[in-house]
Amino acid sequence: MTLKFSTLACRLMGAGLLAGGLAQAQTTAPLNALPGRPSSMGWQACHALKNDPPAQLACFQQWADSQSSAGAPTATTAPANPDTGQPQAQVLLLPALNTDAPDGKPIGCRNNNYSELSKFWELQRGTDCDTFAIRGYRPISLAVVTADSVNTQPSSPSEGHTALTTTPYKRTENKIQLSIRTKIAKGLLKSGPNDEDDQDSLWFGYTQQSYWQLFTAGLSRPFRNTDHEPELIYVYPHQIPLSDGWNYRLSGLGLVHQSNGQSLPLSRSWNRVYLMGAADKALGQDSSLTLQGRLWKRLREKAVDDDNPGIENYVGRAELSGRWQINKANTLGLTLRHSLRKDARGSARFDWMMSPTSSPNYTGLRYHVQLFSGYGDNLLDYNRKSNVLSVGLSLVDW
Repeated sequence: MTLKFSTLACRLMGAGLLAGGLAQAQTTAPLNALPGRPSSMGWQACHALKNDPPAQLACFQQWADSQSSAGAPTATTAPANPDTGQPQAQVLLLPALNTDAPDGKPIGCRNNNYSELSKFWELQRGTDCDTFAIRGYRPISLAVVTADSVNTQPSSPSEGHTALTTTPYKRTENKIQLSIRTKIAKGLLKSGPNDEDDQDSLWFGYTQQSYWQLFTAGLSRPFRNTDHEPELIYVYPHQIPLSDGWNYRLSGLGLVHQSNGQSLPLSRSWNRVYLMGAADKALGQDSSLTLQGRLWKRLREKAVDDDNPGIENYVGRAELSGRWQINKANTLGLTLRHSLRKDARGSARFDWMMSPTSSPNYTGLRYHVQLFSGYGDNLLDYNRKSNVLSVGLSLVDW
């Protein structure tokens, strides 16, 4: 953000020097030759009229009107000097150089002329928000969860990976999720000069999910499990029309590591590569459908290093997720995972996000209700089926 601000400041300073030079070239007497008037241009000239509010207001209005016009720089005569009655120096007004939205983010991240997938993954040049800026990935959440059971003695088929004693955890706990990403490269294989041109990109993402036994005072409120999930994602954009208004937007390749960072007997981890693809359909100005699929392959480990043999038979080998943006205030999501084996293990997760009524127009804050059923809600429970209800707050699209 500091780099972008500095770049914008340099551009404005350069524009100011150019405008100042042209203004002086167009007048026979420099503005600073007038008594009590500093050399200025554009809105600075209006600011200098603070002792004459009506003239200052008219000056600002004239300046604002000139900024709204597109095209080449326009020379405009400043208001008359209220002390001498003589016209002030002619001022050159440049078009506005605003490249930021009101919230300080580059406009590309908020450009509603593009689809949700295009904005999220910055698939086209017009949605590009440059590299190494921090963006949201999965929702950042704080929630209270309750389950039909809790894993008091985690186990794994791998030798030395089963807890020797039980721990009296409670079924109700807190869940905290942090998730961010950044674009580390763009235009590697595909790019163009126009806003509509596709642009491929390389991303790094990190997600952390913790289960905190906040209500178990007798155990000094420990963190029962924390999963860490860094990943590298390559995204290749498309603009392929499909039937019924759908458009295929992207293909991708990912490499992901997931582990809980614990020592034996509770250590769990695995690595995988995945292929993904996504399509979307516009339903209205603030309504859309998004569909994304992922298919992954676990990277083999030596048996002695395998914390969780057969994890893909529980967590799954494929994922299909759908998202319905009903309007600005409400979003429904469904994620299905499957083992792709006849035992048909996996999971289903339903999400409902709703904006607070106190902020009906737009906010990144959402009330979040989630229902999970199946295997792999967290790594420690990868081979244990559970039903989990989560209610809390999430931060999205920031």
